[in-house]
Amino acid sequence: MRDFSDVPTKEFIFGTLFVIANKLDTLLERELKEFDITSKQWFLSVIVSSVFDEAPTMKEAASQMGCSHQNVKQVALKLKDKGLLKMEKDQKDQRITRMSLTEKSYDVWQGISPKGDMFMSQIFEGISKEDMESMRTSFFKIMGNLERLDNK
Repeated sequence: MRDFSDVPTKEFIFGTLFVIANKLDTLLERELKEFDITSKQWFLSVIVSSVFDEAPTMKEAASQMGCSHQNVKQVALKLKDKGLLKMEKDQKDQRITRMSLTEKSYDVWQGISPKGDMFMSQIFEGISKEDMESMRTSFFKIMGNLERLDNK
């Protein structure tokens, strides 16, 4: 494999982010296939179950996922059709739909979790804790920069 040492660092990192995203999606799709779940469905489920203190709205989930409300709605409807997601009107504002996982989804995630843990450990194999913390800091800064660009 080419080492890309002749490519400027910013350009290398920028291009590599796309490659990593594509490879992660492809590998994750392959791992989740036996559970009849797509990577986007998995990601929405993770967001719904672990990011918010209360059941999120589609707009809130879309913001966390970095995608449109319409994309979240399409994914949510597929999860709902599979019996893995509940979509209920907000008690205080009937215009708002909140999402939460079903009992059936927790059963599915118990089956996925061991494979997910192995997948994660394989992806980060050989990367030191210090390098991981450095990546976390850098990604957080990139996300802030993207947020500023998006708000322009």
